[in-house]
Amino acid sequence: MKKYLLAILVLSMVAVLAYVALPKEADTTVMRTISIGGTVIYVDVADTEVLREQGLSGRLNLPEGRGMLFVFENDDTWGIWMKDMLFSIDIVWVDASGTVITVAAHVAPDTYPKSFYPSAPARYVLELPAGFAAAHDIRTGSILKF
Repeated sequence: MKKYLLAILVLSMVAVLAYVALPKEADTTVMRTISIGGTVIYVDVADTEVLREQGLSGRLNLPEGRGMLFVFENDDTWGIWMKDMLFSIDIVWVDASGTVITVAAHVAPDTYPKSFYPSAPARYVLELPAGFAAAHDIRTGSILKF
């Protein structure tokens, strides 16, 4: 009986450790480095419908020098809202050539359900900590390099 209980305990511990160590299905964002001017930004890439829908929702913050890059299959006037956001961000729309076309600064969570849109079709949307775009001179016409 003791051997049976010990075996169950060991197997349970192995199962818990495996669960903790293995990547979770929802944790599939890819970390990349991009630059705008001389500024390097580490971004999580949201390139699927599920990842784009989740975005930064529910996160407590976005550290300085970090962002989320939304990648779309085609150019469009992609709207961004602040559903379930807990902090303000800068939103930067970028066209397929890497040129910044619109910057929305200091967009606050309490703006939800309002959506924000670019002035022209975009292929990418970059979300950054609030104030980051101004502090690093990211503006219309800036070039994003992948």
